[in-house]
Amino acid sequence: MTCILQNDTIDSILNSHKVELGDSFEPYRNHVYRVYNFAILSLTDSNDINTLSVAVAFHDLGIWTKKTFDYIQPSIDLARHYCLLNLIETEKIVEIEFIIKEHHKLSKISNNRLAEIFRKADLVDLSLGMIRKNIDRKYIRKVKENFPNKGFHLYLSRLFLKNLFLNPLRPLPMYKF
Repeated sequence: MTCILQNDTIDSILNSHKVELGDSFEPYRNHVYRVYNFAILSLTDSNDINTLSVAVAFHDLGIWTKKTFDYIQPSIDLARHYCLLNLIETEKIVEIEFIIKEHHKLSKISNNRLAEIFRKADLVDLSLGMIRKNIDRKYIRKVKENFPNKGFHLYLSRLFLKNLFLNPLRPLPMYKF
């Protein structure tokens, strides 16, 4: 099993937001590629790969573009704008928005296979590989070696603590049951 080291769609999207990402460009890019590599193990349809590429690039981007920890809707808005500019069909836009909206759902997504694959892949990375979701440990380690953390989780931890202080009743606004 090999890692997919490059995806033109992902790179193009992330490069277009390099200024907003600033010092977080490489950490976020690596997170995106870890999630992408974990998810792609379960995909066979190239249409799913294209949809995944757009969703994964935008899924957390609102953190930086809107400077908020309540980033789901800003990330969806960015993805929608990109899709409309690139003439992506409405059905795919709806699916990309759904994937981003539901990627932190705590329970299984039963009505959209790709969204559930994405949710699991993001959870594998968020847990630093401690939650594996049937992904081989060696593969997780290989992906992490190719796309090292570079402080991504530490950055998220700091954002969480800041948000906990500012919004104690809603410390994790992106999570859903």
